[in-house]
Amino acid sequence: MIPAKYKNLILATAMFNLGFVIWFSFAPFTGEIADEFGLSVAQLGVVSSAAVIAVPLGRIIVGPLTDRYGAPVTAGGTMLLVGTFAIVSAFARTYEVFTASRIVASLAGITFVIGIQHVSEWFEEEELGTAEGIFAGIGNAGAGLGAYFTLPRIFGEGYAGPLFSSNWRAAFFYTGVLAVAIGILYFVFGDAAKSTAKRAETKRGVSREQWLYIATRHGAVVLAVAYVMTFGLELAMNGWLGTYYREAFGQSDIVIAATFAATFSIAAGLLRPIGGYVSDLVARKETDILPWFTGRYREQWTFATLVFVVCAMFGMTAAGLTGNIYVAVVAGFLVGTGCAFAEGAIFAQVPAMFPDNSGSVAGFVGGIGSSGGSIYPLIFAAPFLSNLHLGYAVVGLTMIPIVALSAWVFQPQIAERATENGWFIAENPASNGSPDPTSDD
Repeated sequence: MIPAKYKNLILATAMFNLGFVIWFSFAPFTGEIADEFGLSVAQLGVVSSAAVIAVPLGRIIVGPLTDRYGAPVTAGGTMLLVGTFAIVSAFARTYEVFTASRIVASLAGITFVIGIQHVSEWFEEEELGTAEGIFAGIGNAGAGLGAYFTLPRIFGEGYAGPLFSSNWRAAFFYTGVLAVAIGILYFVFGDAAKSTAKRAETKRGVSREQWLYIATRHGAVVLAVAYVMTFGLELAMNGWLGTYYREAFGQSDIVIAATFAATFSIAAGLLRPIGGYVSDLVARKETDILPWFTGRYREQWTFATLVFVVCAMFGMTAAGLTGNIYVAVVAGFLVGTGCAFAEGAIFAQVPAMFPDNSGSVAGFVGGIGSSGGSIYPLIFAAPFLSNLHLGYAVVGLTMIPIVALSAWVFQPQIAERATENGWFIAENPASNGSPDPTSDD
């Protein structure tokens, strides 16, 4: 029999993987969707942003809800909602209905926060980075292996199925049905926490005042903005690369363009456990890997990965300007690698820094981080740029202030109090003797 912690890890990973398949299932089919609804390249950038627009707020809300009610409840409800609207989008006959239903279906992206909280309720601190990395890495691979690699092959050009003659409609319908099934399984077989004591401790930290306090701590803020430039970037690239390879290099074959785009997603997903594992490793062995931030082992690794991402973005522009699509694909793979390592490092720090509020902090970090997925595609497709390659360098420039903020917070004298010191709110509500917000009295 599978130990309970691994059973729940498998459930969380399966939910998140399918969630990412649904979230990015529109990306390989942008050509067909654009033809049907008469969209320009700039409008496709707006569509890519719209698919992310509901997720930041959704993640911020679902984090505390998962702390309060447990992952089986929020996971089951989310997947039922997402699956239903994915099915609705498959039958949409107007652009307005299609866009609205896909915005709701995009809430599949909030499954990340639910899973992060659920895994943290089952694994000890010394295993957290690795366990969260496995969950998030395999889950993120849903965008590459599922949405970009598998769906275009099952539902390719010329698809004619029993219900639909349109390939993208069939893809949306069947992934929606799977989401409903996963939601039911999660609700029935999932367990919220490893013990009633752990469940009670997590519920106790849920209140609006406590959330505001946590969200303004130096540690939470810096991890959130770092997640903008890593996971937000990953979202943007997942939704944009198929269009980029098609439009910038004239690659019209849907399967080939999607396969090229999948190399980024596979790197960003499957390599993520390495980021978490290295964070665990340097913390456990107390290894200084940089000459700065002495004694702050996880912070050193996180900072190194953020710098790598910025360099890789400038490399992406340089590769595109060569005019060689294969060089651009390799550069995209390196960007995905940087995102994977950084995301794994960041979400090794989140539950380690805030063990009793992992859902709330994961929701805040994940929600703020997701905003990059709405912002960056608008830069990639900006009409004022002379070509589609320059957007990556522009985005790279916007990341430099985030790296500078990280360097400030990761200083040892600041980092050691990063969960207590912050902006705007000085007093911790949990320390003033306020009543238990989950109490029925």
